[in-house]
Amino acid sequence: MKNTLDENKPIFLQIKEQIEDSIINGTMKPEERVPSTNEFAAYYQINPATAAKGINELVAESILYKRRGVGMFVTKDAQIILIEKRKETFYKNFIRPLKSEAKKLKISPDQLIELMKREEPDDEN
Repeated sequence: MKNTLDENKPIFLQIKEQIEDSIINGTMKPEERVPSTNEFAAYYQINPATAAKGINELVAESILYKRRGVGMFVTKDAQIILIEKRKETFYKNFIRPLKSEAKKLKISPDQLIELMKREEPDDEN
């Protein structure tokens, strides 16, 4: 778990994204138990209902499932679902605007691919 939460973003979303990131990067594996709402609440000193809101969204998206009396667990397809969801978000937020700007600048698809392949010099700061 991250040590601190960002004041500029809803806490339940941060908890949700934290779990998603852990699943995507393989820190949380399929069938693994995730921290409970009470564990999140105690760690971040927040209301358990706030943590539950983020976790419940993941249940609704088939990322987590509940084992009665035991806790919440990662579904076997969670990583695949999350990666596909993030790819679609990446496309909408980055690729569409990139293609639109390239079109305005009369950059062909081949030129755009070449620009994307361009190596950036290492930042020496």
